[in-house]
Amino acid sequence: MVNRDEVNKLLADPKSSDYGATSTKERTRQHSSPKTKQKGVVHYAYCVIYATVNVIIGAPGLYGYAAVIFNNPVFDGHMNALSKLVIFSSLMHQLGFTLFSTLDYAIGMVQDAGLIFLSHMANTIADRMVAEGHSKEEILSTTVVLLCCGTAALGAVLIVMGRFRLADAVAYLPMPVVGGYLAFIGYFCLQAGVALCISTPMMSLLDWKHIFDEGKLKLAVPGLVAGLVLTMTSRLAKNSGALPMVMVLIPSLFYLIVFSAGFSFDDLRSTGWVGAQAPSVPVSDLFRLVDFGQVRWDLIADILPTWVGMVFVVSFSSCLDVAAIGIDRGEALDTNKELATVGICNVMSGLTFGFTGSYIFSQTIFTYRTGVHDRTIGILFMFAFLYIVVSPVNVLEISPLFFLGSTLIFIGYDLMLEWLWEVRHQVFLTEYFIVCFTFCAIQVVGINFGVVIGVLVAIVEHIFSTAHNTVINKVEKRSNAVWTPSDLRVLNEAYNGSSPRIVTLEVVGPVFFGSALHLLNLITDEIGLDQSDADSNFSMSPGTPHSSSAILTKNPSFYMKSGKKPHIRPPSYLVLDLTGMANLDASAARGCFLQLAKMCARKKIMVCAAGATNKAEWILRSHDVSLVDAEEEHLVKERLLDPELQSDAKSSLEKILLFLTTQEALEFCETPIVQSSNNPKRSLSSSRLIGVEEQSISFVLGYILGASNEEQKVLSRLEDKRCHDKIFLKSNEKVFYKDTHPDAFYVVLSGCVARQTTSLIPPDPRSNRVLTGAGPVEQKHMSSATDIFDDKFMAEQHDSSFERGVPEVWRIGGIFGYLDYLMERQRIFQAAATQDETTVARITRSHMDLLQSEDPELHVLVQKALLHACTMDLANRP
Repeated sequence: MVNRDEVNKLLADPKSSDYGATSTKERTRQHSSPKTKQKGVVHYAYCVIYATVNVIIGAPGLYGYAAVIFNNPVFDGHMNALSKLVIFSSLMHQLGFTLFSTLDYAIGMVQDAGLIFLSHMANTIADRMVAEGHSKEEILSTTVVLLCCGTAALGAVLIVMGRFRLADAVAYLPMPVVGGYLAFIGYFCLQAGVALCISTPMMSLLDWKHIFDEGKLKLAVPGLVAGLVLTMTSRLAKNSGALPMVMVLIPSLFYLIVFSAGFSFDDLRSTGWVGAQAPSVPVSDLFRLVDFGQVRWDLIADILPTWVGMVFVVSFSSCLDVAAIGIDRGEALDTNKELATVGICNVMSGLTFGFTGSYIFSQTIFTYRTGVHDRTIGILFMFAFLYIVVSPVNVLEISPLFFLGSTLIFIGYDLMLEWLWEVRHQVFLTEYFIVCFTFCAIQVVGINFGVVIGVLVAIVEHIFSTAHNTVINKVEKRSNAVWTPSDLRVLNEAYNGSSPRIVTLEVVGPVFFGSALHLLNLITDEIGLDQSDADSNFSMSPGTPHSSSAILTKNPSFYMKSGKKPHIRPPSYLVLDLTGMANLDASAARGCFLQLAKMCARKKIMVCAAGATNKAEWILRSHDVSLVDAEEEHLVKERLLDPELQSDAKSSLEKILLFLTTQEALEFCETPIVQSSNNPKRSLSSSRLIGVEEQSISFVLGYILGASNEEQKVLSRLEDKRCHDKIFLKSNEKVFYKDTHPDAFYVVLSGCVARQTTSLIPPDPRSNRVLTGAGPVEQKHMSSATDIFDDKFMAEQHDSSFERGVPEVWRIGGIFGYLDYLMERQRIFQAAATQDETTVARITRSHMDLLQSEDPELHVLVQKALLHACTMDLANRP
């Protein structure tokens, strides 16, 4: 059996296959044989043998497929002709694969994936026309024509999907739902196989009562046992020739026994062991089955929903077959190209009064493993089918019905065993429930509604599972701001301890109506905030019909978790890293973040959020969770950083402040703590390096190290131009590029530098556009501080192939590029200036060698600065 995990992996990313060149060669050696090296008599003899094996495996099942599609009693008098139509359809499929497939050993026929849909459409047409009093000829013409038109239309859709590389679209149909459908195909084939054995139509569960009749039970048991023998042979036999040998052996033993006992064909026919006699059907009569003047074209509307379902299921099944073939041969196939080939074959089949089909995975793999990769096998395969079609012999008159039924029972056993039993080891419990539920739903309400209900259940299951997959991670992060050693000691106290003043939480996963309250509970529990403190009467905008957000969120205290962490003192600042938040909807914006902002405001906790996508930022601002106006937001941030105004500004703020990066948000939170450590009114510039003026490298390093007067004198010798180089940059100009040689590390002397890492996702010109109910809205990040990123840099972020979020920035005093420098590895990121008039000092390896040889004391201080930078970098690692 094919490993379904490997199939799904190959479907998701054909290039991700683990099969390398070596494994492919090994598989080729394993399946190849010296026979393939010669094109003489021996080679073609093997082609004849393997074509014969494929005919023996495939042909009997096609009679069963005809019995499945045309199982309505109105078609009983035409089964010989309809069976030949199915065989001729398989011939056309094989012709298409022989002409257009990239696989020389491809075998294609009418397959099981579309059987139920074809049968459902045939029964829908027949039942409607019988009820309206139409003749059998009219019913037959309408059914054959509409099914063939549906097959051709299906092929056209598959060609379009392959041409425009839309094969991945079939993945939107959940695999458990498809599994439930395939299990039902298995049950349907089992039921049809038993019906063929006992020569009695079986259309519903109640029809199983027929086998309790003693005479019919005698006819059914051999078919059930033979189907079990075929199933066990296909699963346990290691020799690929075992199954066709058993398929030849079963009818041979039957004839040997009955003829030895003195029974004739008439005796067998009278007791139901072989089919009733019927006049032979010449090839010309096959096409006389249809009278276009009698076709009820208006019935297309009745079968259209079923046809749509058939498109999804057949395309999904074909993609699985293609992927499975690629897995076995050790080399990924182009799924879209092969899907287009399947489409061409279905168009050819439909235009010649045929039915849906695809690659037959088992027979294609069998032929591949023989090592005889020659299209001659497919040609001989077609000639054998052509002989069956033109032959005057009615196979149903001479073949044991239990044997023909056993081929369907074999398929039924195999599919039900795989999708109702073996699949347990490959899916989650909830997914297995969906498989079983879909299987039962199709039994109760029919295939169309059963599949729809299965999809709806899968969606609900996904919502519930996704809601609980939204998590928060408490992380220890600090900003890259350059503080004095005394300020760092203050921040150490603010970050450390059981009740830190600054708490950083990463939000990971989608935040939507199903996960909003769950996320709110997690955050409030993590920071020790009692949800009962929330104002149950805070309102939406006045004058709206729904004056309380409780209409959307209910009473939050109702959802309180009983196991809240004890003895947690709420922090002064809460930073939410939203980089990992995949999505945010309006319900979550109000039900989680709006409540969180108001609850924190009552406890004088300032909430900052960073890394939100454009859509998330728009929804937060639109629902009054954050400030709407960019200028107002900038003024509020300035007031919060002013020692004289921050207390009043903080108490009146019931909003979440938005920032572009987590580093920017953390620096914003650290600044008031440092300001208030010794002198509440000391200026911001006295606590950190800030301003547009350029600083000298000796001053910057001395500031970082908290250098004494003597150490500052030593550092002043670094101003010698022999000890470093200065680089002057404009906005978005690169300091260095990714994958270049790391010959230096850098120190920011003025302006700001950002780290950029490559993204595999191409830039999307619509990334700034938010499609709202009122139409598209251009949304730009308004959360960035104006002294970090200028407009030119931000515009470039949306046009470049580098990720739009800036994960790390260095302002004056920032040291960067040292890890690659110390490890002597290629640069793993690129760095660019975020504003004009940015200056960086470059200290190369030759500069350090010069310091080590001529000024060891200065060299030690520079190394100490590097050690300090490494330590601060480690402090931000998870």
